[in-house]
Amino acid sequence: MMQGGVGIPTIKWCGAEGDYNVMVMELLGPSLEDLFNFCSRKFSLKTVLLLADQMISRIEYIHSKNFIHRDVKPDNFLMGLGKKGNLVYIIDFGLAKKYRDARTHQHIPYRENKNLTGTARYASINTHLGIAEFATYLNFCRSLRFDDKPDYSYLRQLFRNLFHRQGFSYDYVFDWNMLKFGASRAAEDSERERREREERLRHTRNTAVRGIPSTASGRLRGAQDVAPSTPLTPTSHAANTSPRPVSGMERERKVSMRLHRGAPVNISSSDLTGRQDTSRMSTSQIPARVTTSVLQSAVHR
Repeated sequence: MMQGGVGIPTIKWCGAEGDYNVMVMELLGPSLEDLFNFCSRKFSLKTVLLLADQMISRIEYIHSKNFIHRDVKPDNFLMGLGKKGNLVYIIDFGLAKKYRDARTHQHIPYRENKNLTGTARYASINTHLGIAEFATYLNFCRSLRFDDKPDYSYLRQLFRNLFHRQGFSYDYVFDWNMLKFGASRAAEDSERERREREERLRHTRNTAVRGIPSTASGRLRGAQDVAPSTPLTPTSHAANTSPRPVSGMERERKVSMRLHRGAPVNISSSDLTGRQDTSRMSTSQIPARVTTSVLQSAVHR
């Protein structure tokens, strides 16, 4: 019956499933109560006026279908999703009631001593004080008789005039949009700052790395200039000195064998001297310890 109206959820399927009656409806976004909590339970005047304009239209449409909702509250107004994210939907027709005849538009009679229908939290208007337009709206609603038709255009215009006087624009940017965009913008700013820090660090490292090769090459060139003279000394010393002990020992052995083979049984110092002259060897050419050893050996013989 309500299908096709703006802000009325679309019914996808309804029927019985086992012991249950099932109705599949269009998926919607958060309720105004959820968004009110998200905004720390405080809406700006602009958001309230944007919502009021749409909410009055939803109630007008329901009334045009000869029904009253009877449970109007923030929990039963939901925002759409995706492209319809700025559209207000009204849900939960469990307490809805037909209030007039569809053909004659005859209003149902008023009855006394009826129990409260709806949600008690939203039934009282004693605390709804503040901006004059809201007081006018509430006083108008209270002044209606049971079978009076509300002037929806008057009520909408009441809030629209206030909207324009405040200098607001119909951009459909609600408080929760600002909070979400603000959080996204803060995250983007943080990410941008992080990238800038990394870029500065990378630039600093690149500058330091570019300065290292020139210093290192200078040190290497200096080391190469000094290094060649240092290892040559021990190398040449080793080449000059290492063969000497071997050559001296070999010479001593040959001289000792030669002396032993040519010495007589009773040898004298003059004979030894003469033999040394014959072999053309000077005393300076024979090491002292070799000469002493040979002399002792000759004496014992």
